[in-house]
Amino acid sequence: MNTVASSRLAAQCSVCGTLLSGAMSVVFRAFGIKRSPRNPNICTRCSTHVEEGRLVEITVLFADLSSFTELTQDLGPEKTHEVVDAFLRMATDVLVKHGAFIDKYIGDAVMALFNVPIRYEDHARRAIVAAGELESALQSLSARFGLSLQASVGIATGYARVGRLGSEDNKDYTAIGDVVNLAARLQGKAGSGEILIGAESYAKHAAEFPEATSEQVRLKGFREPVTAYRLRGKGDHRPADEAPETATRERTSIGAIIFGILGAPCAIATLIGPLAVAFGAGGLFGLGAALVFLDQSVVRVPILVLITLAALANLYTVWHARKLRAEAKVGDHLKMMTMLEKRRTLFVLSASLVTLGIVAFEIVAHIRMH
Repeated sequence: MNTVASSRLAAQCSVCGTLLSGAMSVVFRAFGIKRSPRNPNICTRCSTHVEEGRLVEITVLFADLSSFTELTQDLGPEKTHEVVDAFLRMATDVLVKHGAFIDKYIGDAVMALFNVPIRYEDHARRAIVAAGELESALQSLSARFGLSLQASVGIATGYARVGRLGSEDNKDYTAIGDVVNLAARLQGKAGSGEILIGAESYAKHAAEFPEATSEQVRLKGFREPVTAYRLRGKGDHRPADEAPETATRERTSIGAIIFGILGAPCAIATLIGPLAVAFGAGGLFGLGAALVFLDQSVVRVPILVLITLAALANLYTVWHARKLRAEAKVGDHLKMMTMLEKRRTLFVLSASLVTLGIVAFEIVAHIRMH
């Protein structure tokens, strides 16, 4: 369910820089690369692989329509579907705007993850701010349907293992860990229009939400009482730092297009893809054919130009891959290259440099002959 207003969407993938809007995005869509339905500010190939199978710190948010079961008895199935659909669309809009990854919809509830796959230092704050804005947005939704709609929200921060679960034919990307259970239980204890925040989430940004009240709550499945902070949703619109909207003002570059096409199906886990390797091999062997069989042909020069451009594109891909690994939004465990990545990188680099060297030699030789 991707309903976020286009004006709020990033022009490029927030992880790898692939173009997601504009005329050139058509090129990527031809390669099957488009916006992720879980978070439209990242591309489909970065969507579920950045932290695949890793234990990472995340903030989990559960939001559920309060007392909606009672309302459904009066609304009927058609009206119920319309209201729930509108709520989930609105919630998706608000949460994604603050950097959330929509994990799943459960009836009239939504589960969202912060800090995967896009990493944010203030992921707990983003979740709290998004929850406040969600409560505020429900006011306009209530007016639209003539109902009194409110949501209960639970937020928790902790470590979880993220990855895909299920059968080979139907796998679902999600998070597993106590933090998920804690967020769900906190949501169950939150009243209508309330946000119940776990101690670890609140401690990170306590000074920004002094109105929250501390309490000890007993939660099913937890042996000891849990410290939580209860906050009334007041539509806090304080902007989150580095919000996705700022990405729409980024200048797209030809480099992003080159890397988007030559990068691997997972732009982070494997940065040098098979297409880049094919370009390297094709350029090198194509150069040999151009020199041996097309020595006097009129197409010799255009072929040399194309091969040179392909070699330069590959060199850029290697450089951009190295740059991506150095950025903070990529986890430390992904900065170490696998043996396959090292071999691919070495081959692409060597083939490109040898190709450029031969082309340069041919140019010098041609000048001397004339």
